[in-house]
This record gives sequence, structure tokens and C-alpha cells, in this order.
Amino acid sequence: MTTTQPRDVQTLTIAADTEVMRSRSWQRLRFEIEYALERGTTSNSYLIRGDRAALIDFPGESFTDSFVATLEQQIDPAALDYIILGHINPNRVKTLQVLLAKAPNATIVCSNPAAQALEDLLENQTPRIQVVKGGEAEIDLGKGHQLRFLPVPTPRWPEGLWTYDEYTQILFSNKFFGMHLCDNSVYDLNWQELLSDRRHYYDCLMAPNARQVSVALEKLEALSIRMFAPVHGPAVRYHTRDLLQAYQTWSQQQKGKELSVALIYASAYGNTATIAQTLAHGITKAGVAVESINAEQTAPEEIKAALEKSAGFLIGSPTLGGHAPTQIQTALGIILSTASKTQLAGVFGSFGWSGEAIDLLESKLKDGGYSLAFDPIRVKFKPTESTLQYCEELGTDFAQALKKVKRAKAPRTPATSVEQAVGRLVGSLCVVTTRKGDASSAMLASWVSQATFTPPGFTVAVAKDRAIESLLYPGSPFVLNILAEGSHLGPMKHFLKPFGPGEDRFADMDIQDAENGCPVLQDAIAFLECEVANRMECGDHWVVYATIQNGEVLKPDAKTAVHFRKTGTHY
Repeated sequence: MTTTQPRDVQTLTIAADTEVMRSRSWQRLRFEIEYALERGTTSNSYLIRGDRAALIDFPGESFTDSFVATLEQQIDPAALDYIILGHINPNRVKTLQVLLAKAPNATIVCSNPAAQALEDLLENQTPRIQVVKGGEAEIDLGKGHQLRFLPVPTPRWPEGLWTYDEYTQILFSNKFFGMHLCDNSVYDLNWQELLSDRRHYYDCLMAPNARQVSVALEKLEALSIRMFAPVHGPAVRYHTRDLLQAYQTWSQQQKGKELSVALIYASAYGNTATIAQTLAHGITKAGVAVESINAEQTAPEEIKAALEKSAGFLIGSPTLGGHAPTQIQTALGIILSTASKTQLAGVFGSFGWSGEAIDLLESKLKDGGYSLAFDPIRVKFKPTESTLQYCEELGTDFAQALKKVKRAKAPRTPATSVEQAVGRLVGSLCVVTTRKGDASSAMLASWVSQATFTPPGFTVAVAKDRAIESLLYPGSPFVLNILAEGSHLGPMKHFLKPFGPGEDRFADMDIQDAENGCPVLQDAIAFLECEVANRMECGDHWVVYATIQNGEVLKPDAKTAVHFRKTGTHY
């Protein structure tokens, strides 16, 4: 969804004495993998006014002025008794500094990792801080609003904190149960329409932390919850049970994978964490689990345990003063003493002026006898859109390499009669092509079938580990190129070959751009310009339903190529 609407702050009462202030970004503020659907986002803050007043969360600095102005319309900031932090990062500190100047008597309520971060992030300000340590803590705001606080640390947000209001039965869940969507709906009015976006959000941000997510979800068993109030997207009022069940199911699926990767990193400004997150997304979409490990917050014995059960590992670091952080050096020592030399490895990192930390990790691992699955990823400052596409594809390739090793060790078994019979199903041979900004991709497809007359539409099956999968969400344009019998072998051979991460799929191909901006193969006998209308998860594939906006027959006398397979388990 794209729009030119200006950013604003939407305010609404959602429960007794409780208001939400939704700082709305109708367009993405920056590219990160979780924003890839380009539907904008909201940064939600919540104000509870009992006998005492509490503000839960606040937006980043791009909203500082408009948010504070909106807050002042609701309450005099000097009357705030508590400012509760679900998480903290450098982008949000500017707003916090302004709030503290206007609310000098307010107490900050946060987890211990957040309190430690504030010592470095707040300059010339020493606010009153109430730290929630270990177990739960409580604050009585009066008028029945008894707040309980539950730390929910994850590698990405070690300072994570939930707030639960016993009176309204609202769980202010911060990053959990959110999604990136900006519209006028404050609540989850249409569960099915939002489910794909919620799954994308989970896959990007929660899947690499599935173990910690499951631990956090267990804390909900003792609570009666009427609403989830996340920091992003609509409040979950009508489908709390559905979303909780979905989180539990998705997390169990991740933890049940046969193969796992230990993803160890530290991040100074969030850039290395973004690379780690993107690699993790590529790995998990290929059916391999990720154990994400923030080296700055994880005990050495936990790192060792993760390495011992993993099939491979990745380690990433920023470069600070020409060196890797101490915690990364410690993690490297654990790797060298624990990880098997047969485990595949990888190195990544970001830097400002130099990349000595990346060089250190690479040289130490090679000297230690480890095989690196790819050249180290070196990103100067923030990763770009094309860099993140490269990292996601690299993560998928890394996972596929691990699965290939596992298959090689497994005994070969002949195809069953059922598999042979399924292989007799045939379909037209096509190439799906798409382009989005600097990112483009293509894949060979034979599982294509017309689905509707009005509107004209069809379905195509896309394997979860295909690079193109991340470019085929609802609203995404693409072209279906239908190949000709007799001359299909060239395109078929081209698109069946393995492509390296970020490699141009259309090099040496004769293409033209369709009206929707996606490539048309000139070797095709016909093409259809399409838009993804919906997609459904089906085992190891997504079944994409697309509607057709335009099309043309390029070679009227040619026959459509048909793809025959020997079994129903291989192309």
C-alpha cells in the first residue's frame, strides 16, 4: 500500500481511562525486511489515567514534535507519574529526552537491560528509574488500574517488557502480536485479511527467537486477556485467541525443525542486527530453524549449548575502534573450542570506516579449520534494499547447503507408487518474473492452473525457499511467461540452474518490461500481467492466487510446453 498522506497521530479511547495514540507512517520510513510489504506502520503509545497517570511507550524522533503536541492535548506532561518502556533504542531517545524535560517528576519503569542502556543513551539527564528485575512487579495507578510488569527478553530486544492492566485486561505487548500496517482501523476487524501480514511480521522478527517467544507465551496462561495492545499495527480486540494460537503454532513449527543454525551477533547501531535478522529470515523460510543469540546478553554456556546442537553457525560483528566487541571475541573463543569442523560457517558485519572485526572472524575461523559457506558479508553503514535481498538469498542458500549435506547422509529410497502416480500430473511450463525497486527475481513454474473467470485469475505454487517468494505478497505485481513447446529447453535450462545470491536472473536474456514494470521473456508464446490477490500456506509451498490485468499472445501458432515429471517429489 502506497500513499502520499502526511504522517499524523490518531487518538482514540480503547478502554476505561485508556487511550491509544497511533503515530502513523503511511509510507515506510526505511527499508528493513519486516517492512518489505510496504504497507506503512504505526508506532503506538498508550495513556492510562487513574489517580496517577502512566504513558506506555512512545515513537521515535521523526514523530517527537507531533506526538508531544498530541500528548499535550490529552494531558499536561508534568502530570505524568510513570513512563513505561516496552523497549528502548537510540531512535526513541530524542522523544524520551523531550518527555523527561516536560515531565521532570515522572518515574521511568523498565527492565534492567533497558536501564543499563539508558545510562549510555541519556546525556545530562538522570531520571528516576524503577527497574523490573527477574519476576513480576506491580504499580497501583488507582481507579482499579493495577499494572503488572513481565520481562520478555529476546535476542533482538533483550530489554523487552510487557505491561498488563488487571482492570481493563489489556496486555500492552510491545513488539509481540504486532504487524506493520497503517490505516484507519484501530482494531483487528478482519482477521483473514490481516493474517498474511501478521505471519510475515512473525517470520521476520519472531521466528529466529522461537524458543524465547514460547517462554514468553507461557506467561500468558495465568492472565485473563481481553485485548493485545502492541507497539505496531492495530490492537487485537476480536481475535486474541486466534493470534495467540497462531503464535504458539508457528513457534512450535520452528522448534520442531530437524536442522538448526546458531546465529551469533552483536550490534552497536542496529545495522549488524538487521543483517542477522535478514539472514535468519532466509534460513527459516528454507525450513531450517535459527537459534538467534545476542552475544552481549547471552551466557557462555548458552552459546556453547546452541553450537553443540546446530548443524552450522553464523557470527556477525560491528567494528568498534578497529576491534570486535569483547563479547564477540568471547563467543569466537567458544566457537573455536566447541563447534565441529564439519559445521558450515559464515561471517558478517557492518562498519563505519573499517572492518577489522570481520577480518578477525574470517581469519580465526579459517585458521581453525572451518569452511566458510560464503564470502564474508561486509556492509558499510546501513544495508541497502539490494543488500538485504542478497542477505536473504544467502541465508536460504546456507540452509539449503545444510539440507543437502543431510540428504547425502540419508539412504536413498525408491519412489513409492503414490509418488510415481502424482508425478503423472502435468502442467504448462511457465516462468514467473517480478521486479520491485532494485530487486528482481524469476522462477520456473509448472504448477499453474486457471482458477476463476470473473475476475480472470489463476493459481501458481511457489516453494517456500524460492528467492522470489518474498516478492509475491498480496498486492505485488508479476508476469507469467508461458513457454513454447520445442523451444522451451533454453529458458528451462536457464531458470533451473542455481543462481548465486543477488545474481541477475535475466543476464543474457531477451526481455522487455510489461506495463506493470516486470520482465516479459521474448521467447514466451504469451504473457499475463498479474497481481497477487491472496496466498495460502500449503505444506512446503505457498499457493498464490493472482488476478490478471493484461495479457498478450506473442506467437499464435506455437503450442504450450508441458512439463512431465517422473515422481511427485522432484521437478
